[in-house]
Amino acid sequence: MICDVCPRRCSIEDGKRGFCKARGNRGGRNISLSYGKLASIALDPIEKKPLARFHPGSRVLSVGTFGCNMDCPFCQNHSISAASEEDVRTRYVSPSELARLAGELKDKGNIGLAFTYNEPMIGYEYVRDASLEAKKLGLKNVVVTNGCVLPHILEEVLPSVDAFNIDLKSFSEETYRKLGGDLETVKDFITRAAKGSHIEITTLIVPGMNESEEEIKALSDWIAGIERSIPLHITRFFPQRKMADCLPTDIDLLGQLYDTAKKTLDNVFIGNV
Repeated sequence: MICDVCPRRCSIEDGKRGFCKARGNRGGRNISLSYGKLASIALDPIEKKPLARFHPGSRVLSVGTFGCNMDCPFCQNHSISAASEEDVRTRYVSPSELARLAGELKDKGNIGLAFTYNEPMIGYEYVRDASLEAKKLGLKNVVVTNGCVLPHILEEVLPSVDAFNIDLKSFSEETYRKLGGDLETVKDFITRAAKGSHIEITTLIVPGMNESEEEIKALSDWIAGIERSIPLHITRFFPQRKMADCLPTDIDLLGQLYDTAKKTLDNVFIGNV
């Protein structure tokens, strides 16, 4: 079976799973192995997603499962994003139960659901089903994603998702290949999502990978070509996972890149400082 969820297009034998560890071949069917199996759940400030221009000051019930289709050496959530089902403790929560939990937290400032922590779009069926249940209760839905899935997968969830934060990890195709992703796929995702939902972009500034002013200028100019009001979060790298021996991003450098991005974008934010 060839998986058609992301550009990897994994060839998966019956009973096996793909690179992401969250999709598998069961009798010739491409199924989500992570459906409803929550590894993390928390009531977070909306700004933590990060979303700066979507219901600021509110909270959102945030959930994650396991698995990811990219392999970033700096991932801060690698304990679940690089994990398989055997590696993490999970609790099954049906879409209707999750929506009900979110609704019960309205009095604590909760506006809905956020699918985050690992890569939610490789388990798009759960995002789709739970977000539809949340809509029935008048709740909002947020997806925090690397955006590296094929267009028909985005279309499955777009009608019920109110906001996306999309990681634009670099503006270099070569860098994306090293991380196991595809830049053009992510650009297509951003362009389409911007037509149907509120979107914000996050770029983690990783020393030695994407910290040049030329790259941030090209990235910012491209976003502005869609809509210059789209918020861009320029965030600080801290040593994680396979880059634990590196130094954090220089704060002065973040300021310089902020100034570069502000020349073409109206809403730029510095994060993780």
